[in-house]
Amino acid sequence: MILTAGFGEGHNSAALSLGLALDQHVPTKVLDPCALGAPKVNDYLRRFYRDVTTHAPWLWRRIYQSTDRQDFSKERIPLMRKPEEKLRELIQLHRPRAIVSTYPLYPYFLERIFASGEVKVPVFTVVTDSIEINAAWRKAPTDYWLVTDARTRDGLIRQGLDETKVVETGFPVAPHFSELMPVAADAGLDPFRVLYFPTPKKPHVRRVSRELLDATDEDVRLTIVLGRNFRKLYPRAKEISDAYPGKVKIKGWTRKVPELLHQHHLVVGKAGGATVHEALAAACPMLIHHLVPGQEEGNLALLRSMQGGDLADTPGALAAHMRELLGEDARVWRAMKRSLSRYARPQAAQTAARFIMDRIGSEREEA
Repeated sequence: MILTAGFGEGHNSAALSLGLALDQHVPTKVLDPCALGAPKVNDYLRRFYRDVTTHAPWLWRRIYQSTDRQDFSKERIPLMRKPEEKLRELIQLHRPRAIVSTYPLYPYFLERIFASGEVKVPVFTVVTDSIEINAAWRKAPTDYWLVTDARTRDGLIRQGLDETKVVETGFPVAPHFSELMPVAADAGLDPFRVLYFPTPKKPHVRRVSRELLDATDEDVRLTIVLGRNFRKLYPRAKEISDAYPGKVKIKGWTRKVPELLHQHHLVVGKAGGATVHEALAAACPMLIHHLVPGQEEGNLALLRSMQGGDLADTPGALAAHMRELLGEDARVWRAMKRSLSRYARPQAAQTAARFIMDRIGSEREEA
């Protein structure tokens, strides 16, 4: 049983991808106790999270930092009582052999549920952040932490976690990533294809698009993926498409993100865990136009440590980076591609699934 929550795409993306990989070995269910146990409260909190991280990131930093001081093992958050009760019901219904959590609060629920008499099963916590890891993850009562990269693993061990329990698997991206071929570092760049994921901040669609298209004399083609914000953002994107005929494609919600990342030379988007790690899995250099303080700073640090991208969240920064990337026959872009190719983990979901299955087998043998 894989547990997720809809507060940011990283939790859901990791859960669904790992579910696909595990389902090749054993029947698997991906469930959201927050949505199932308290749907109205969950919808409200999701909207609040989305609005604050988009329009008041300074406030989210304060909220995020405050959680570092909380003891979730002793405190019962009133809004989380119904999700915890629902989780107990789900365990009684499905009787899982193992539980995987991609959201940091569920292991605390599980500890109380097991202590009250439910049969204990192995718990695996998939940490969807990188490098800067909140205490809610670090203090989680879990059997194993599955983490995105070596730097994150080393940092958690330095902070006192048992090194035998912290396992570097990579961020679970869709298993389909392992079947695709990235653009080569020595590929031709005529045209230079940019994949852009806008945030709901409407004016930024036009500014960001113009910066990318006007930055250099090179032939730049832009694909704008509006996703679930299609209705809200389409008029602004259409304005850009009309102003640059033949150079802009507009897409709504799509299942083809793995293919798009492998077909484009550069991705521009928010520093969310899912987007950053999908770009890494496709060895596609990334420029970040929006960063949620605290929660996503580690993702930027990881991208920079791999020499695979940078922050470009102020007017003019995207254009400056584009000129740097494409100068001298795209020397900088080609170096970034080669660097990312060394770190890419397109089979991370399969790696995590194999580890979980191995541990389940060991637990049964010991029993």
